[in-house]
Amino acid sequence: MKRNKFIQTGKIIALALLISGSSMAQTTNQFSAKQAVDYGLKNSYQVKNALLDISEQQQQNRELTAAALPQINASGSITDYTDIPVTLIPAGIFDSTAPPTEYKAFAFGTKWNGSATVSLRQVLFDGQVFIGLSARRVIVDERKRQEEITEINIRTNIYKIYYQLVASKTQIALLDSNINRLLKLDHDTKEIYKNGFAEKLDVDRLSVQIANLQTQELSTKNNIANGYTGLKILMGMPVKDSLVLTDTLNDDKIREGVLENSNYNYSDRKEFQLSQLNNKLNELTVKRYNRSQIPTLYFNGVYGKQGYSADNNFDLLDANSSWYTTSYVGVNLSIPIFNGFSARAKIEESKIQLRQSQNQLENLKLSIDNDVAVAKNNFATAITTMDFQKQNMQLAETVYDQTKKKYETGTGSLTDINNSQTDLQAAQSNYISALYDAITAKIDFLKAVGKL
Repeated sequence: MKRNKFIQTGKIIALALLISGSSMAQTTNQFSAKQAVDYGLKNSYQVKNALLDISEQQQQNRELTAAALPQINASGSITDYTDIPVTLIPAGIFDSTAPPTEYKAFAFGTKWNGSATVSLRQVLFDGQVFIGLSARRVIVDERKRQEEITEINIRTNIYKIYYQLVASKTQIALLDSNINRLLKLDHDTKEIYKNGFAEKLDVDRLSVQIANLQTQELSTKNNIANGYTGLKILMGMPVKDSLVLTDTLNDDKIREGVLENSNYNYSDRKEFQLSQLNNKLNELTVKRYNRSQIPTLYFNGVYGKQGYSADNNFDLLDANSSWYTTSYVGVNLSIPIFNGFSARAKIEESKIQLRQSQNQLENLKLSIDNDVAVAKNNFATAITTMDFQKQNMQLAETVYDQTKKKYETGTGSLTDINNSQTDLQAAQSNYISALYDAITAKIDFLKAVGKL
C-alpha cells in the first residue's frame, strides 16, 4: 500500500512538472501530421543547410561563368630611379682611336617613370570552358536532388515519430482502462474479504498489480514526453513551445491510399534522379577531357600610357608632362601537341568513371525493385498482424469479462482473473506494437515507391 501511495505521489509530481512546463511555453502548436512535416521542412536545420549547399553551388557557377566573360584588368606604377640603370657601349663608336676593349658608360632612362595600362582578354574558343558552362545547370540540379533526399528523410522520420506518439495515446487509454478495471476489482475483493470469502493474499496481489500498472503508465508518459521533445528537435521547433497532435490513427486510415500508390516509376525516387545527374556529369567530364586536346583561341588587347620625367622633380601628374601611348590587339592560339600522355590517361579514367556510374544506375534499379517488394510484403504482413492482434485483444477482453463474472458468482478464482488480466495486457501491448508497425510499414512503402 505504501508503494501504491508512492506511485500516486510520483504521478502528481510529474503532472505538476508538466503543467509548470506548459505555463512557460511561448507558443502552442496544434499540428496534423502534414502540418508537422511542413513545419519541419521549413525549420529543420538539416534542410536549411541543404538549401545553403544549393546557394553555394550557384555562387560557384558564377565562377565558371566568369571564365567565359571578358577579363579586364588595370594597372599603374610610378618608379623613382635613385640610380638610373647604366649600359656599356663600345668607346669606338665615339672615338675611332679607342681600343676595342674600352667601353663608355651611359645612363639610359629618366629618374621618374610612370605607366597606366588597361588590358582585355576574351576567350573565343576553349572546349573545356564551354563544357563547364554546360555543366552548371546539372550541378545545381544535383544539389537540389540531394536537398530533396534530405527532405524525404526528414519527412519519413517526422511521420514515424508523429504516429508513434499518436499510437501512444491509445496505449495510455488502454493502461487507464486496465488500472480502472483493477481498481474496481480491488474494491470488490476487499468487500468480499470483509465478508470472509476472500483471503488477504488476494487483496495484496491486486495492490501489487495496480502499483505495477501505475508504474508502467508513469514510465510510458515519460517516454512520450521525451518523444515529443525529440519530434520538436527534428522539426526545428523550440523545445519550450507546446505541441499538440491533432491526427488520429485507426485501421482504415492505415489502409487508405496504399493501392493508389502501388504503381511506381524509377524516376519517382529522388535517389534515381540524383544517380542520373551524376551519370550526366560523368559524360560531361569525358567531353571536357576530350576537348582539352583541341586548340584554344583567345583575344588580347592592351592600351597604356608611359610617362617620363628627367629632372629631380616629380612632375608626372602636371598638365605639361609628357605621356606616350602604347596599344595593341591580337589573338593567342594554343595548340596542344604532346603532354606526356596525361590527357589521354584522364580521358580513359573519366570513361571508366562513366561506366561505373552507369552500372550504379542499373544497380539502383534493382535496389528500388527490392525496396518496393520488401516494403509491400512488410505492409501486407503488418496489416494482417494488426487485424489479428486487434481480434485477439477483443477476445482477451471477453475472456476477462467472463472470468470476472464467474469470480463474482463464486464459480471462479482470483488466480483465473489474474491470468486473464495478464493475457489481456499482453494482447493490448501486441496490438499497440502491431498498430505502430503497420503505419511504419505504410510510410516505408510510400517512401519506396517515391510517393511519400
